[in-house]
Amino acid sequence: MKRIALIASVTALALAAPAAAQAATQYEGTVVSVNRDNRTFRLHDSERGTIRIKVTSRTRFERIAGFSGLRKGMTRIEATVRRSNGRWVALDVERSGGGGRHGDDD
Repeated sequence: MKRIALIASVTALALAAPAAAQAATQYEGTVVSVNRDNRTFRLHDSERGTIRIKVTSRTRFERIAGFSGLRKGMTRIEATVRRSNGRWVALDVERSGGGGRHGDDD
């Protein structure tokens, strides 16, 4: 009976591993470089280091004029990314902050 429980536990862990690998991760920092030809940019996060991020046609941009709006030296850039085929792919890229009241009429 213990053997069946062990096999079930190992199977559950093996099935959960790919799902965990697909989980989104968020980075925030300064754009170090932009490679227009490869549609990638490097983002330096002070806590996690510098990563290269691939932008696709599905990447959503907020408070930035798309990939063409990314410039070296831009600060407070947030990127929500996931691993795909060994590279970080951007799901969302946005300029953080903004403040304001976001539609409050007072």
